Amino acid sequence: MIKVIKPGIYTTIQDLGRFGFSHIGVPVSGAMDTNAFKLANAILQNEENAAVIEITFGNCEFEFSKSTYICITGADFSATLNGITVSLNSKIYTEKGSTLTFGKRIFGARTYLAISGGIEIATVLKSKSFYKGITKQTHIKKGDTLPIKSNVKRKTISNAKVKFDYSLYDKTDIECFQGPEFSLLSIKQQQELLTKIFTISSNNSRMGYILNEPLINNIPSMLSSGVLPGTVQLTPSGKLIILMRDCQVTGGYPRVLQLTDEVINIIAQKVTGEEVRFKIKMPLC
Repeated sequence: MIKVIKPGIYTTIQDLGRFGFSHIGVPVSGAMDTNAFKLANAILQNEENAAVIEITFGNCEFEFSKSTYICITGADFSATLNGITVSLNSKIYTEKGSTLTFGKRIFGARTYLAISGGIEIATVLKSKSFYKGITKQTHIKKGDTLPIKSNVKRKTISNAKVKFDYSLYDKTDIECFQGPEFSLLSIKQQQELLTKIFTISSNNSRMGYILNEPLINNIPSMLSSGVLPGTVQLTPSGKLIILMRDCQVTGGYPRVLQLTDEVINIIAQKVTGEEVRFKIKMPLC
């Protein structure tokens, strides 16, 4: 078991998500940064979809009642094990009774704590990912105990550490595709959309990131249409919304751009005030 001593700002259990249920209005959910998620499981030789703990902005603490191995990837929140600093992207032996603490943010927005064998909670609609109305919990709370499969009896020595290109988290120019309603924008609006630098607003979450700078919107109202993570919507007020992993499955705002999964990973590690600029890769077919 892992006991939650401090739950942090917003800490959840996530796997790769809940696919095949959009027809009944169920979002995909899953890890916001799938690159970091997959890396953590790969380092521990877990199954690719093993559930992990997704920690937003740190400030949490866990106690281990079993000896196991862990791996921390993604954002750097100054993690310490029994008061000793631990490295990102490495396999770390954790003795029974150990305390893992996440503190000051160095970079990024979300870190991933994987445990050997994964987190053993109930699967709902083929996924362990938390989501309101689907799972019993929306986030981890103080005093929760999280069951784990691993019970390592003997420590093995490993100094291996995987290199990761963290410059991606600072990337401003992000590649995207034209959305279904991109052609309804005037040439001037298209040029502005693709040259302007936008900043992440304080209104950002697992559902979506609203950008601060407006874009004139004179597109007529439209019927609700399908959306998915990475869809960039243009609201009547001219604000852009980048839909993220917990987004709804339909929306009535023009879909002017579509981001790739790789770009969603980058956006997921950005915080309020950081910048993005859209670059069209090629039109969608």
